[in-house]
Amino acid sequence: QLQASGGGLVQSGGSLRLSCAASGRPSSFYAMGWSRQVPGEEREFVTTSSMSSRTTYYADSVKGRFSIARDNAKNTVYLQMNSLKPEDTAVYYCAARRGPPVTTTETTYDYWGQGTEVTVSS
Repeated sequence: QLQASGGGLVQSGGSLRLSCAASGRPSSFYAMGWSRQVPGEEREFVTTSSMSSRTTYYADSVKGRFSIARDNAKNTVYLQMNSLKPEDTAVYYCAARRGPPVTTTETTYDYWGQGTEVTVSS
């Protein structure tokens, strides 16, 4: 349903863009976002956006460095990650929620992607 891609290895200070494409039904989602998890640690909700992109949320840890964007025609959400730090190393998961509101509570999201791994070397 949700297919994430774009992860990889990058040096500190570099950039990566993650993509998450939704297929099948439903044909659109009210909220789409990204969460990340470091092995052995709790998952952190990183960012989410409403369909219109009027409502967005960023975790303090990524504000000013990460940017979320949606292409509703393609039912795809992107995560542009700039000025990457070693502490951004994690598996990144995309998530989608059928209806409003935009939330940062993971249990309220209906669909999850398989995860894409991001490694930032120092």
